[in-house]
Amino acid sequence: MSNAWKIYMLAAVSFLVGTSEFIIAGILDKVAADIGVSVSAAGQLITVFSLAYAFGTPFLMAFTARMERRKLLLYALALFVVGNGVTVLFPGFEFLVGSRVLLALSTGVFVVTALTVASKLAPADRQGSAIATLVMGFSTALIIGVPLGRVIAASYDWRMIFAGIGVLGLLAMLLIAYTIPRTDGEAPVPIRQQLALLSQPRIVIALSITFFWIAGYAIAYTYISPFLLEVTGMTEQGVSAGLFAFGIASLIGSKFGGFSTDRFGVPRTLIGGMVVHAFALILLSLFAHSATAMIPLLVLWSFAAWSSGPTQQYHLLSLAPEASGIMLSLNSSVLQLAMAAGAGIGGIVVEQTSLLAISWIGAAGVFIAAVTAALSLGLSFSRSRRGGTGRNVQKNSA
Repeated sequence: MSNAWKIYMLAAVSFLVGTSEFIIAGILDKVAADIGVSVSAAGQLITVFSLAYAFGTPFLMAFTARMERRKLLLYALALFVVGNGVTVLFPGFEFLVGSRVLLALSTGVFVVTALTVASKLAPADRQGSAIATLVMGFSTALIIGVPLGRVIAASYDWRMIFAGIGVLGLLAMLLIAYTIPRTDGEAPVPIRQQLALLSQPRIVIALSITFFWIAGYAIAYTYISPFLLEVTGMTEQGVSAGLFAFGIASLIGSKFGGFSTDRFGVPRTLIGGMVVHAFALILLSLFAHSATAMIPLLVLWSFAAWSSGPTQQYHLLSLAPEASGIMLSLNSSVLQLAMAAGAGIGGIVVEQTSLLAISWIGAAGVFIAAVTAALSLGLSFSRSRRGGTGRNVQKNSA
C-alpha cells in the first residue's frame, strides 16, 4: 500500500516514545545512585508515569478530540521533547518526577492518536495490520530500547539516553510535519460514557484480571535490574543480555498468545499463560543466586507474561464489541494503574524486606489473576469449551 512507509515511520516514533517509558526499569539502580535516593524511591518514577498516563490520557484525548490529528501528533511530540529536556537539564528528584508526568501525558496522547492516524492511512482491509505495526513498534522498545539503554548507561551518563531521545523527538516532529497528511478529529466521547461500561460486573471482573496480572508483573519487572545485579550477582553485560533475551521472549510470547487463542480458545490460553507466569516468578526466587539459570527463567517469565496480552484484549472486545475503542481505552488505563500499583508495592517490599521477595509477591498477584480468570471464564465460556473463539484475535487485539 502506498502509505505503508508512513505507517512504519509512525511505528518508529512509537518505538521512541516506548523507550522513554520502559527504559527507567532497565537503569533504575543508576538513576537512584545518581540522584541520591533509594532504589525503592526511584521505582516510584514508574508509579508516577503510570498514574499520569492512566488518568491524564483519557481526559486529554476527550479534550482534544476535535483537533486535527497531525497537529495533535506534533503537539504531543513537542511536549515529549520538553519532558526529555527537563530530565537532562534539571537535577534533582522533583524535576525527574515532573519530567515523568510530561513524558506520560505526551506518550499517551501520541500513541492513541498515532493508532487512529495509522488506521486511516491504511486501506480498509489492512487497518488491523496497520495498528499491529504500531503496537509492534511500541513493544520493540522492550526488545531493543531497554537493553541498549542499559549499555549506554553503563558507559556514559544515563541522562545521555534522554538527550538522544529528545533530539530524535525533534527529528520525528519534522518528519511528521512534512509527511503525514491532515486528518480531521472526531466527535468526543464523554468521560461519563467511557466509564458507563464499568457498571457491568462481567467487564469489571475482566478488567480486574488485567489489573492483577500486570500488577504482579510490574512488582518484579520494576526492580529486575537491581535484582539481577545485587541478588543474582550478574555483570553489567549479563544484565544487558538478560534484558535483551527478555525483550525477544516478549515478542515471541505475544505472537504465541494470538496463535494459541485462535487454536485453543481464550480460557486455556489466558489461564495457562498466567499459571506459567506465576510459576516462572517463583522459580526466579528459588534460583535467584544462579546466573546460569537466570536468563532461561527470564525468557520463560517474559514469554508467559506477554502471551496473555492479545488474549486478554480479545476477551475484553468480545464482552463489548459495540464499544471496542472504549474497552481498549479502559484496559489501557487499568494496565497503567496496575503498573503504578506494582511499582509502588514493589518499592514497599524492597524497603521493608528485600529484593528477593519481589518475585514471590509478584507471583501472588498473577495467581489471583489466574484464579479470577478461571472462575469468570469457566462461566462465560462454558458453552464453548472446544475453543476456536478467537479467529480474529490478531486483528482485533492489535
